[in-house]
Amino acid sequence: MMIGAKKNILDAIGGTPIIKLNKVANEVKSEIYVKLEFMNPGGSSKDRIGGFIMDRAVSAGKLKPGGTIIEGTSGNTGVGLAMWAAVNGYKCIFVMADKQSIEKVNNLKAFGAKVVVCPTDVEPEDPRSYYSVSKRLAETIPNSYYVNQYDNLWNRETHVATTGPEIFEQTKGDFDVYMAGVGTGGTITGVSTYLKTKMPHLKTVGVDVEGSIVAQFARTGDLSGARSYVIEGIGEDFIPENYDFKVIDDWVVVGDKESFLMTRALLKQEGIYTGGSGGAAVVGAIKYAKTLVEPKKILVILPDSGNRYASKIFNDEWMMSKGYIASSFNVIIKDLLAELGKNNNEVISITDHANIGDAVKLMEQKNVSQLPVIADGIIKGVLSENALLKPLFNGEYHLSDSVSLAYSNKYREVDINDLLSNVADSLLKKEVVLVKENGKLVNLLSNIDILNYIAKSENI
Repeated sequence: MMIGAKKNILDAIGGTPIIKLNKVANEVKSEIYVKLEFMNPGGSSKDRIGGFIMDRAVSAGKLKPGGTIIEGTSGNTGVGLAMWAAVNGYKCIFVMADKQSIEKVNNLKAFGAKVVVCPTDVEPEDPRSYYSVSKRLAETIPNSYYVNQYDNLWNRETHVATTGPEIFEQTKGDFDVYMAGVGTGGTITGVSTYLKTKMPHLKTVGVDVEGSIVAQFARTGDLSGARSYVIEGIGEDFIPENYDFKVIDDWVVVGDKESFLMTRALLKQEGIYTGGSGGAAVVGAIKYAKTLVEPKKILVILPDSGNRYASKIFNDEWMMSKGYIASSFNVIIKDLLAELGKNNNEVISITDHANIGDAVKLMEQKNVSQLPVIADGIIKGVLSENALLKPLFNGEYHLSDSVSLAYSNKYREVDINDLLSNVADSLLKKEVVLVKENGKLVNLLSNIDILNYIAKSENI
């Protein structure tokens, strides 16, 4: 075998670098360092548990050659298991919650795995949950092994045996605080268990997400009040057996929005392409640093790669739709019209008894490109110059023809106090938006109005 080569992809797991944050954490005096677990070959820290757990499962006779690996996963553990399965010749079935990104689903399918998607907002005991479905599949499929990363203590033992010693060897213990996002409990518990044998004064701080109950349970013993959140891979609505709360000294809770904004900032300012749970961990580290009397050296785990969130966190439209970043569409129509100086405009319309020639003449006189067509005070449709041009040129319409032949019903009526975001789809479909106030037609909106508003907002 060639000198310096690995015998297979599994031997390339581990040895991920630790780097200092230089920009996003400059508001605190503490030094914050991050371990780039997304530089494992499968793109996350879960590569470590995939091989560790499966080697032991096979050795213990829990899975025989050619069998099927079954696991409920947010995506990353699935990749770690799928890599091991590809090298060793096993099949995989993964069960995922429907909030997981499409990239994660496609990653697993690319390995040849079968993927079952289950609803997110159900209790763990619900037969539809991905926990329950995983267990049921393992009970019904011969020669299968349900990994169960939540309660399988080989999960945390992975990090006692590998990640913890690796961190200590890299740093020689030259840090004061270890922080990680909490999910299954394996990483934070396993790493902390090892490090505390070498560094008795180490403080371990868990980063939980709003809506999860883990930090709440650790502080109060209360298991109630779980609610949905968007971050993937951290937080739980139950307590997995992998937790050992004796080795976790403190807690920080973060929100979806601040975590996603930090995830984007890490890429733009530090060149670090991590996922939402990584952004959450850094937000947690900064929050914790602000509580310290004296500056400390803080080491944070960044679990996975940002390329698994290209359709979400790194997608401006998705971020705008969730209200995580500002959008020009988050404005009241009345305010937009005022900004454009159109709030007192007379709406030029035409009756359905007029002919196309009358409409063309009116458009020219009033310098408008669209005319609502009205009969007995009721809007029948909208006539536009774009809709007239080609039919008139081709002789399909004549100037003497009634406007009733040419008007379109592709319009939408909205109240002047509605948000522009509520009609964004109509504008993208090139529909005319008719604005009403107290039931009376007071204005029209078109794509050019939106472009003009954006230009004014950005001082173009």
